Amino acid sequence: MFKDLRDYLYFLEKKKMIIHINYELSPYLEIPEFARRAILSRKPTVVFDRVKGFPEWKMISNIFRDLETIKMILGVEKLEMIGERIISFLEKSPPKDFIDKIKEFVDVLEMRRYIPKKISSGDFEKNRFEKGFDKVPIPKIWPGDGGRYITYGLVITKDPLREIYNMGVYRVQVIDNERGAIHWFIHKRAAYSMRNYLVKGIRRIPVAVVVGVDPVTMLVSAFPVPYPIDKYFFASMIRGESLEIVDLGDLEVPAHAEVVFKGYVYPDQLVEEGPFGDHRGYYDTISKVPLFKLEETFYRDNPYYYFTVVGQPYMEDTWIGKSVERIFLPFIRFIFPEIVDINLPPEGLFTGGIAIVSIRKYYPGQAKKVMLGLWGLGLFSLVKIIIVVDEDINIHDLGQVLYAIATTVDPSRDIVIVDNAPTDELDFVSRERGLGSKLGIDATRKLPEENYGRKWPDKIEPDPEISKKIDELIKRLGI
Repeated sequence: MFKDLRDYLYFLEKKKMIIHINYELSPYLEIPEFARRAILSRKPTVVFDRVKGFPEWKMISNIFRDLETIKMILGVEKLEMIGERIISFLEKSPPKDFIDKIKEFVDVLEMRRYIPKKISSGDFEKNRFEKGFDKVPIPKIWPGDGGRYITYGLVITKDPLREIYNMGVYRVQVIDNERGAIHWFIHKRAAYSMRNYLVKGIRRIPVAVVVGVDPVTMLVSAFPVPYPIDKYFFASMIRGESLEIVDLGDLEVPAHAEVVFKGYVYPDQLVEEGPFGDHRGYYDTISKVPLFKLEETFYRDNPYYYFTVVGQPYMEDTWIGKSVERIFLPFIRFIFPEIVDINLPPEGLFTGGIAIVSIRKYYPGQAKKVMLGLWGLGLFSLVKIIIVVDEDINIHDLGQVLYAIATTVDPSRDIVIVDNAPTDELDFVSRERGLGSKLGIDATRKLPEENYGRKWPDKIEPDPEISKKIDELIKRLGI
C-alpha cells in the first residue's frame, strides 16, 4: 500500500509509467489541455515539472487512466473482490458456541486494524500561508469556466451529530485569494452534514480541502459510501491498513497530503458558482452556493498539485465511475440477490444517466420491483433510465441489450415513467435543477401473467447432436 502520492509516483517511475513535461506551461488552460489529451489517449501519468508563475510547484494528472491501473493501485485482480471482502464481514452468522465466539473476537481485532491512526504532525505543516489561493497553481480547465477550479480536492467535513468524517470530491471554484465556492450537491453527504450543522444552529462549518494524497484514499473520496459510514474508516479498509490523520484543531485531515486549504463554509452567505465544463460535455450554469472562506493554506516542501480534467467521456472520472460500479456490485447484490450484473456505461453518464441491469427472474413484476428498489438506493436515486434484462444477456454488449429491448418490450406494458423524482443536479434537461423524471424499461422475457396470458415462445436453437458434429468437423478442418 502506498503511503502518499510521492510513494506512488516513485512506484510509477520504477515501472516507467510516468511522463515528465519539462516545457514551461501555464496552469491557465495550457496544462489542462495537455492533460486532457493525455487522458483521452490513455497515456501514463503526467508530471508537469515547469509551471509558469509557480517555480516551486509541480502539477500532476492522469493517475486513474484505466481499470487495469486502478486494479494495480488497489492490489486486486478483480475490483469486485474489494466489495466481497467487506460483505464477508456482514454475512457472518451470530456466534453459537465458544469456537464461534473466538472467531467473532478475531473479527473484531481485524476491524480494529482499520481505525484511522492519529499522528502528531503532518508532512504539509512545514509551510503555511495566510489565505493563499493565489499562491497555488490552481488551474482554469475550460475557456468558458467561471474561474480557476480545484477539480480533485478532497472536501473534508465532520458530521456534528454522529462525529463521523466525510471526504468528497466536489468542485471548488476560486473567487479570490481567500474566497471560494464549494459545489456540494444537495444529494451528497457533505450537504447532509451541512443540514445537521444548521439543525444545531451552527452557521460556521469547519471545512478542509485536501489535494494530493495516496491514490487509494483519492479513490475512496470519490466513492458513494453510504451515510453514516465514516469515510476515513472506509478508506482504511480499502487500503488494508489505517489511514494516518493529523489534528488541525477543528478537523482531522490525512497526514501525508501535499496541500491543505483550511477554512469555513458559511451556509447563509451565498455566492455565484460557475459556469463549469462538467462530465456531460457541456457547461453547467451559474448557481448560488455557500461561501467557503479560506483561513490558512499548508503545503509540503517541493509540493505537487494534483488535478483532473472533467469533460465528455472518456476522462479520468470515467474509470473511477467504472471502478465504483464493480466495487459496489457485491453490496447491491447483497440487497437485491436476484441481480446478476450492472453496467453503468460511460456514455450513459453513470448515476446521472443510464443503468443496465441483468436479473434472475422468478416471478411476475420482478423487473419493475428491481428498478423501483434501485431508485431508492443511495446515489442510484439519480439514475435517469434503468433497463432490466434477463441473466443470459451480456449487458456489456449493447447489441445484446438492444436485441432484448426489441424482442421483449411492449411499450404500453413494459415502460415505467416516474415524475417529480430526484435527478442529477447537472442534468440540464430536467424540469428543475435536481428534480425530473425517470424511465424504466422492462426488457425481460415475460411470464404468462405479464404476457396477456400467453406462454412466451420458445427461442430457436440448433439441434445439439448436429451442432456437436459440425463443431468437430470445423475443428478437424481447422477453420
